Amino acid sequence: MSATFFSATYGEARQRFLEAARGAGAAVQHHVHPLKGAAGEEIGTDTALLGPADATKLFIVSSGTHGPEGFSGSACQLALLNDELSKRATDRGIALLMIHAVNPFGFSHLKRTNEDNIDLNRNFNDFSAPYPDNPVYEQIHDLLVPAHWPPSADNEERLTEAMGRLAGQRNPGVSSGQDKHPDGLFYCGTAPAWSNGTIRSILRTHGTNKRHIAWIDVHTGLGPYGHGEKIFGRHSEETTRRAKAWWGSDLIVSTASESVSPRTIGHITGCAPEECPGAAITPTTLEYGTVPNPVVRHALRGEAWLAGHPDAPAPLTKDIRRAVRDAFYVDADDWKGMILGQFRAQALQTINGLINEQI
Repeated sequence: MSATFFSATYGEARQRFLEAARGAGAAVQHHVHPLKGAAGEEIGTDTALLGPADATKLFIVSSGTHGPEGFSGSACQLALLNDELSKRATDRGIALLMIHAVNPFGFSHLKRTNEDNIDLNRNFNDFSAPYPDNPVYEQIHDLLVPAHWPPSADNEERLTEAMGRLAGQRNPGVSSGQDKHPDGLFYCGTAPAWSNGTIRSILRTHGTNKRHIAWIDVHTGLGPYGHGEKIFGRHSEETTRRAKAWWGSDLIVSTASESVSPRTIGHITGCAPEECPGAAITPTTLEYGTVPNPVVRHALRGEAWLAGHPDAPAPLTKDIRRAVRDAFYVDADDWKGMILGQFRAQALQTINGLINEQI
C-alpha cells in the first residue's frame, strides 16, 4: 500500500497533494512559479494548513527542495494527510503546514537545481557578505564539469584519483557550496532565488505568531539504500538537547564525522529564525539513501553540464534527466516502504515532542 503514495511526475504529485489537502479540510494556497513545467504545465509551490487558527505550535513538512527529491517528500506528505497522526496533531492544538515542491521547476524538469542551476540548500544565505571560498571544489571543477558529455575515460580516471585525494576534506568539502561557477555543482547563486523568497513569505504568513516551530525537510540521495538519516545542523545547546530528546540518539549533527552530509551554508531551514524570530525552532533534514554515491555524483555532473549546454541533442538531454531522476528516486516497493515507515516514525516523534514541550 505504501507505494501508492508515490507519483510518477510532478504534475501527478501536485494534483494528488492538492486533492488530498482539500479532502482533509486544509486551507490551501498556491505560489505560482513564473516559468512553466516540462510539459508546459503551470508549476508552483503549494501549501496546505491544518489545525486551529490560534495554534501556538507549528509542524512543517517540506518537499522538493532539490527537485526530483520531491517524489519522496511528496509521498510522505500525501501519506501524512491520509494518516491519523495529522488528527493527533491538530486535536492537541498543533498546526500542520505542508510545503509541497519548494523547487517546482526542478521537480517538473527533473533537475536537482532550480531554473538558474542554483542549489537551493546553498541559497538561503546572507548575500551582503561573500560566500565562503571553497578551494576543494576549485581544484576539481573542470573535472566535474568537462567540456563534453559523456565524459571520457581519462576524465573519469583523473576525477576518481582527485576525489580519493580529497576524500578527507569535509569542511569545506566538494559539496559544501560555491559561488564562482554558475555552470558548476552546488552553486549558491548571487541573489535570493524565487523559491527563497517564496519560502520566506510562507514562513512569515504562517509562523510569525507561533511560539514553537518544528520542521522536517525531506531529502534523498545520500547514504545507504533506504536509510533515513536525521541530520541536525549547528544550534544552541538547548535546541540540541530538545532535538535529541525528540528524535533519539541516532540524530546526527551535520558537522560530525559520521554524517553523510557536509557542512553547508545557506540551507533552507536556516531562514526560520530570521523570519520567525519570536519562535523556538527545532529543525531537521531527513535524508534517504538511494544509489551508490558515484552514481549520484555522475548524475549531478550531467545536470551541470546540461545547464551549460541547453542546445544539447534531445536524446542526450532525456538520458541526463532520467539519470538525475533515478539517482534521487528509487522506483522499488521495498525502498518506498522504508521511506514512508521511517518518515511516519519521525513525524510521530515530532508531534509528541511538540505536545510535551513547554515553551
